[in-house]
Amino acid sequence: MTDAEWYRAPCPRPSETREREAADRQNALTKPPGSLGVLERLAIRLAGLQDTGRPRADKISIVLFAGDHGVTAQGVSPYPSEVTVQMLQNFTQGGAAISVLARELNASLEVVDAGSLAEADLQGVVADKPRSGTRDFSAEPALTADELAHALAAGQRAVGRALKASPDILVLGEMGIGNTTAAAAIAAALLDLAPLEIVGAGAGLDDDGIRRKASIIADALERHGLVPSGIPPLAVLEAVGGLEIAALAGAMIAAAQARIPVLVDGFIVTAAALAAVRINPSCRDWLIFSHRSFERGHQIVLDALDAEPLLDLRLRLGEGSGAAVAVPLLRLACALHAGMATFDEASVSGPC
Repeated sequence: MTDAEWYRAPCPRPSETREREAADRQNALTKPPGSLGVLERLAIRLAGLQDTGRPRADKISIVLFAGDHGVTAQGVSPYPSEVTVQMLQNFTQGGAAISVLARELNASLEVVDAGSLAEADLQGVVADKPRSGTRDFSAEPALTADELAHALAAGQRAVGRALKASPDILVLGEMGIGNTTAAAAIAAALLDLAPLEIVGAGAGLDDDGIRRKASIIADALERHGLVPSGIPPLAVLEAVGGLEIAALAGAMIAAAQARIPVLVDGFIVTAAALAAVRINPSCRDWLIFSHRSFERGHQIVLDALDAEPLLDLRLRLGEGSGAAVAVPLLRLACALHAGMATFDEASVSGPC
């Protein structure tokens, strides 16, 4: 393995010893075993991931990757591409949903321009891109191999910066007009599904727009030889991927390699997770899926990853917003695990 293939290096396994210890503690707490449901399982899982008897979700780092997509020239989004750059400024000025959520959670927020059409660096935004926007994948491959490698490494570099704060949890989000199209194309190619099964409304397409979007993806998959399935995930990302989606995949692998649990957001980030797991299956243990998006194809991708999301609030905003909303659940799971008394401590009779 070369240094350039860092993303193939195996990720560590969670601590089975810590998981067993956490499960034993849960069974000793003053409650019927299993009565806190998912909150118990979260605490046990975090104990194994963090290799500690007292898991935490206090220090949260949020990283949002942005990129533009050449395929928007085909009318796959009701919004123009310039909205991506405008939203980058909104993030850093504190006016976006994820900006508000970061403040409420006392979380850090880094915004990375992984491939937007911005012609100059934006104040408060980390620029780390090999090009401005992908090519139109309906006519040619979205990325070259070198551009894809840069995007994957941009995710790794972002994780390296986040690690300086020693976060308990990493939240990943995205922004990019047209990126539900790229995400649907990636999912359809990797899962060998007809695009119409995956494609949703995105930022607000009507039924005719959805059918047209699915047709554009289907034609592109044929053009690039991505059907039937079995095409390597890196080839899929080169053909129909997005720079921010590739950066997300790289960030997930890098976080897992560094033993940092990742809270996965909605459809686009989950499509990136699918690519990441296909590239490096050992990163799967480190991914916690925050919510089920209202976007049509999200459940299909969740099922492919054997993922049970924590919430279903009919969200479809992106930005990492659904993952951020799930953070209080993790914090409460950890607080209950550490703060409840055992039957012995409380002098309460346990089950017979």
